[in-house]
Parts: sequence; structure tokens; C-alpha cells
Amino acid sequence: MHDRHTGGRGPVRGPHAVAVGLFLLVWLSCMWFGSSEYNPNNTTRLFAAISLVDQGDATIDEFEALTIDKAQFGGHYYMDKTPGMTLMALPAVWAADRLSGNDTRKPPTEFNDPRYEPFMKLRLRLAVATTAAVLIAFASVLLFDLATGITGSPRAGLVVALGYAMATPAWGWSTTMFGHAPVGALLLIATWAVWRGTSGTRELGRWRYPLMFGAALGWAIVIELPAILPGFAIGLWAIWRTRAVPWRRRLMLAVIAAAAGIAALVPMLVYNEIAFGLPFKVGYQGVVGFEGMQQGLFGLTYPHIEVLAQIIAGPDRGLVWVAPILVLAPFGLARLIRAPETRDLGWLAAAIAVIVLLYNSSYYYWDGGYSTGPRHSVPALGFLALGLAPLWQAWGQTGRRWIAGLLGLSMVINLAIAAAEVTAPHGFHFPVYDPVMTRFFAGEIRTVPSDWWHWKTGFGLAFYLALALPMLWFLFRAVSLSSAPPRDSLARIT
Repeated sequence: MHDRHTGGRGPVRGPHAVAVGLFLLVWLSCMWFGSSEYNPNNTTRLFAAISLVDQGDATIDEFEALTIDKAQFGGHYYMDKTPGMTLMALPAVWAADRLSGNDTRKPPTEFNDPRYEPFMKLRLRLAVATTAAVLIAFASVLLFDLATGITGSPRAGLVVALGYAMATPAWGWSTTMFGHAPVGALLLIATWAVWRGTSGTRELGRWRYPLMFGAALGWAIVIELPAILPGFAIGLWAIWRTRAVPWRRRLMLAVIAAAAGIAALVPMLVYNEIAFGLPFKVGYQGVVGFEGMQQGLFGLTYPHIEVLAQIIAGPDRGLVWVAPILVLAPFGLARLIRAPETRDLGWLAAAIAVIVLLYNSSYYYWDGGYSTGPRHSVPALGFLALGLAPLWQAWGQTGRRWIAGLLGLSMVINLAIAAAEVTAPHGFHFPVYDPVMTRFFAGEIRTVPSDWWHWKTGFGLAFYLALALPMLWFLFRAVSLSSAPPRDSLARIT
């Protein structure tokens, strides 16, 4: 296992045509299948965005009866989340107001209002297509580049990227306004920026890498405060990766990263000032109806081993059931750690996975309420998927067939999750089968054509497959050609 370098330019890059195709496939897959416009985690973020766009304030008083996820300060109700997803949704809400022609001065405030479903559906779909879907598609491209760089194999890079974006619940959660998948994507973007920016003498002087690093980590915190924990690990890794850089250049890189991070945090401080009158006050301090949030620090206490076991392999929320491909991750990360050239990257990926899983097992509401898989562990998925790269590179034909089989199985499972039910309710012993698979095969799914063009859901799914499968074929064909030796090399070998 090693970085394939080209002079001082750093590791080889993933082919651009594959990167573009991968971005389009992942983006299409995330925006094609919709989550519920009645889910309180979706709605509370959108209600705040609607209030900011239409009324210029952050209160959700008129909507408070429609969501259990809310905070109360004084006589007003607010979103009980940090504002990152809401702020990113503002352009979509503004555009929806103009596209729909609705009277936004009096939006629907009751579920039985016939305007409610189309009103919220349009804003939710536009917001997802312009926020979460874009972030996970971009992160998958950078993960493809990273895995290609450390193995020299574009096919290994593609397996990792698909393993992350389409073979884990990162796909399903990217059809929602929840913050887990975008945070995971931003952590990957920051990691790529450090790796690429320190993998060649020509890259070290470029300001775009510390800018991306700082902005990605800063915005991840704006979306979800717990991003501080894995973000701190990436920051320490960045210090390690630049240990041999002359101190003047190192100081310049640190200043750029810090400035970008601070700039990314400013919108959250502005939102807090508008909402609460104080820049450092957050909605979590006024949560209504969730007494567990009063334990420890906003519901965080200490890791519980029995909960960790449920997160990893429990039938109700276990990662191995919603993403079987991840059973290989520990073996791959161990290979990264054993190889001197990738040891630090392997330790980082393992550390982030452990940090996120321990955080999840420390949280009072660890199961995430209505959730398919452990949604609070989603930020770790890309780092676990990175372990597939050394396995693909090292294993022979039989081993690669096992990887391909698990990848295909995981992609089918997560297609069903994204299309049918990413927020499985309580009361199901094995949600991957029921309700996910049972609803999927019964055609109880949501697609763009079925939601907006009134197609039968089966036709909407078939249309997606007619677009996605040729794109997958192109991607694997393209990486096979890029991995093949030149013709003159073949001639010399034969």
C-alpha cells in the first residue's frame, strides 16, 4: 500500500470523466427519492427557513403544533437544532416561493390543510437537491480521488466511493434535511484537503487546501455541534501532516484555515443573535419534551457497551444489517495502519469511526427515534468505507468477487432504504426486512416522477434504474480502461 506519486505533484488523481459521472450518479440517486414532509426533523428546519425568508425572524410559533422537535424561550418557539441545514435551505425556500406562486404570507399551519403536503414537499425536495445531495456527491468524488491516490487503482477508488455513498445509509439520510450525512461529507472534504494538500511539494503552497479544510470543519459544526469531536481529530492530523513544513509556511496555512473556519461559524452566530438575542445561545438549551436532553451535556453521558453492541450488530439499529459491506472495514483499516505510507491516514479513519460510535453510544437517545440504522453514526461511514481500498488492491480475484458481492447487496439494501423508509418507526424487530423491504417490494416508495408527475411508483423506480445502471456501467468501464496498462506495455509483456 502506497501513495502513487508523480514527481512533486503528489499522488495520481482519479480520472476526471469518472469523477463527473460519479458526482452525477450520486446526486441523482439522492434527489430522486424523497423523505417525508411530515417528519419533525425535516419540518422544524424548514419551518425556521420559511420564517426567515417570509418574515425575517426565526420563530416557528405558527408551526409549533406540527413538530415535536422544538425549543421554547420566553413566549416563542424555535427550531431546537443548530442552524446549518436551515441556512443552506434558504435559497431553496426563496425559490419555491417564487416558483409556486403560493400566498407565503399565510403558509399552511395544519396537517389537514390541503396545501400543506405540496407546500412542504416542494421546499423539502428543492432543499435536499441543493444541499445534502450536492455535499455527499462532492464528498464521494473526493473520496474516490483519495482512495485512487493511495492505491494507484481507480477501480479501488470507485469501490470505496460507491461503498460510502450508495452502499450505506449515507444515501438514505441524504434524501432528508437531517444533518448527519452532510456532516459526514464535510468531514471527508476536510480530510481530503489535508491529504491532498500535504501529498506533494507543489501542493503545499496552495491556499485552496487550508481554505477547504477550515471552511468544511467550520460548517460541519454549524450543522451539528458534535462535529467538533471528529473535527478535532482531523485538526490534530493536519498538524502531524505538516510537521516538516517550514514554520513560516505552516503559519500561513494555519492562518488561512483558521480564518476560513471562523468565517464559516459567523452565520451561526448571526442566526443565534436574530433568534435568541445572544450569539452563543443555542436551541438545544430550550428543548421541549425530551427530558433525556437534561442528562449530562445535552443528553451525552458516557459510552455504554451494550448500546455500542446494538449500534454495530443489533437487529433493530445495527450497522452490519443496513450496510453489510462494512464488515470488511476493520480489516481494511488495519491494512492501512500497517503500511508505513498510509499509517497516519489509517489511524485517522479508525479514530474518527471510534469517536463517532462512542459518541452515539453515549447519547441518551442513541437509537435516533424513528431511524433505519443508527443515524448518529452516519458521519463515520465514509471513513469506514475507506478500508475497502487496500482490500481491493491486495486481494485476488476471489476476494474481489466477495467485495463486489457485498457491495452489490449493500447497494440494493440502501436503494430500498432511500426509496421506501429511512425513518423506520419503533416496534419492528428487524426493520431492514419490515418495514423497509416489505414496503419496497410492495411499491410503497417515493420518487420524483411519482410525487410530481403522478406516475406509478414502479415506473418511477424503473426510470431511475434506466438512468443509474448505464451510469454505473460507464463508471466501471472507464476505471477499467484507466487501470489497464498501455498497449506497448502489453506488447512487451507478451
